[in-house]
Amino acid sequence: MAKPVIKIGHLKITDHLALGLSVDKVEKGEETFKYFDLEAKPYRGWNPLAEELRGGLIDGACILAPIGMELFHSGKKFTMVLQMHKEGSTIVVNKRANIKKLEDFKGKAVLIPHYLSAHHLLFDKLLRDSGYEIGPGKDAVFDVVAPADILEIMEWDETGKVGGFIVAEPFGTQVIKQGLGEEFKLSKEIWPRHPCCVLVLKTELIETNPDAVHELVNSLIASGQSVRKDLNRSVEVGSKFLGQDIEVMRSVLGDPREKVSFHEMMPVLQDFEFMQNYMTGPIQAMSGKIDMEKFVDLKFAQAAGAK
Repeated sequence: MAKPVIKIGHLKITDHLALGLSVDKVEKGEETFKYFDLEAKPYRGWNPLAEELRGGLIDGACILAPIGMELFHSGKKFTMVLQMHKEGSTIVVNKRANIKKLEDFKGKAVLIPHYLSAHHLLFDKLLRDSGYEIGPGKDAVFDVVAPADILEIMEWDETGKVGGFIVAEPFGTQVIKQGLGEEFKLSKEIWPRHPCCVLVLKTELIETNPDAVHELVNSLIASGQSVRKDLNRSVEVGSKFLGQDIEVMRSVLGDPREKVSFHEMMPVLQDFEFMQNYMTGPIQAMSGKIDMEKFVDLKFAQAAGAK
């Protein structure tokens, strides 16, 4: 009998590199799944990924945690089984905007990848903690842009209307290498070891094929552990899987500050509680709170020895 295919949606961002490494191991015959076949489906932005996940067109996704929470809140039966990474984003300022310090963002637009994102939380927190107000006519305004469109917008913005952006790598590094932006702050400097993207799967899949889920989670954790152990391979796979210049990937993954971390993939419920409290509180981006213990199933990550 043919094995079922588990289709996982993702964006072409460094945060989802563990999935790319698992796909690469299968393609090279270094790993074989007994209970399923893996298919990774890339998306350009978060909205089309979320819509296909909502519509049941894919079996799961590497997705922004608040989007997963919002889907669960709406009654969709998805379960978080793994954290795909920690940290991983960079605030980059637009060189044409002449921003040297935080108060220089006043009157400027700030680009984020989605209102339901850790990026929104992080930049909002950075501003609020310094006493700034966010919204139309106030100190700063957030605009949503798909990560893949960031470079093009930076190229177009000749007058510096956009102050900068916070986005997953490698797009921050890409803009910097093009000479259009400068690093302002790493996301880990705002909230050390913060969560961002998680793996959510159809609850029905987990219930009917738990052996496949165990295999998938085991593979992703092993792939995450391998990122810095075999940096050259990670750079090569990342370049191919994310469609990025190999030197951009080398700059991101080889940074001694470890911009994005893959060695701790166990979901930490307190982190996600903080996230949903902020997303339903100061910025009111989520429709309401969820029962995190019903949304998160830790047994697969625990069985795989996730840290």
